[in-house]
Amino acid sequence: MDLPVSPPVEPMLAKPAKAVPAGYSHEPKWDGFRALIFRDGDEVYIGSRSGKELGRYFPEVVAAALEELPVRCVLDGEIAVPVRREGRKRLDWESLSQRIHPAESRIRRLSEETPAMFIGFDALAMGDVDLMVQPFRRRREVLTTAYAGTGTCRISRVTEDPQLAEDWFSRFEGAGLDGVVSKPLDGAYLPGKREMVKVKHARTAEGVVLGYRPHKSQPRAIGSMLLGLYRDEQLLPIGGIGAFTAAKRAEYFELLEPMRTAESMAGEPNRWSSPEKTGEWVPVRPELVVEFDYDQMEGMRLRHTAKFRRWRPERDPASCGYEQLEVPVTYDLDDVLTEGI
Repeated sequence: MDLPVSPPVEPMLAKPAKAVPAGYSHEPKWDGFRALIFRDGDEVYIGSRSGKELGRYFPEVVAAALEELPVRCVLDGEIAVPVRREGRKRLDWESLSQRIHPAESRIRRLSEETPAMFIGFDALAMGDVDLMVQPFRRRREVLTTAYAGTGTCRISRVTEDPQLAEDWFSRFEGAGLDGVVSKPLDGAYLPGKREMVKVKHARTAEGVVLGYRPHKSQPRAIGSMLLGLYRDEQLLPIGGIGAFTAAKRAEYFELLEPMRTAESMAGEPNRWSSPEKTGEWVPVRPELVVEFDYDQMEGMRLRHTAKFRRWRPERDPASCGYEQLEVPVTYDLDDVLTEGI
């Protein structure tokens, strides 16, 4: 490739904040795979945040880049998978994660069954011009005039109004979005630097410990806890808690191991596994309640792994129901991608 900006490029990152700041450009935080598209004529390279090539997993995005994007450009954005659920379109993380697969036949099949989209939100180069030293407001102008943004390759909407961004933060969650990202209007593009600001959804709930996964390399230790919530007197799995220290993994193993139930089986299929895999997990008596931090639900499950906060020994497991969860306003993804709301 003969572009003014060549791969790999580490994307500019964001630091967390509790509120949407004033004096920035704000946009929805898309819950997908960060992706930088490099196009030079008939060549397209899609780089991930870690520098890996994503093009082979998303052939429909490569084809769209060749058809819809400028002949020579470098764009920063997100690859996501929209699905229609309950009459509305929203982003679906589970469908997106299943697209990373070694089998070419599966990649081709899923590219037709769950096609992905690219949502551009920055321009790093256009033609022979390196835009990374330009302020964001100028890069945004170039982006919005570079392609139509109505096909597979879309363009993220933005606002400079922090109150409208706060409104988006609440309303757009129902379409599968992850929060709001704010960018300095006069800032240059700084690879790997946390010059942007992100405000994500953060919530707390109490759930019942259903079981644990043994740690892969640490003996007599848990890898994660599996959580459940009650609905209509039935305890349903919702996801897991991970990221424990080595000491805590061992401590919680000693706590949970005596509680394992007679029907424990290693390697049995379970609802936390992908359809192609089985995972070893150990059921335990549903007697312990844990308070956890989470960002969003996707259907009946946690979208991302939850974070352990504390044990709640005073809580009755039967009181841990779905009704405690915040339900976002349902919003259609097409409306989020349309200006004028």
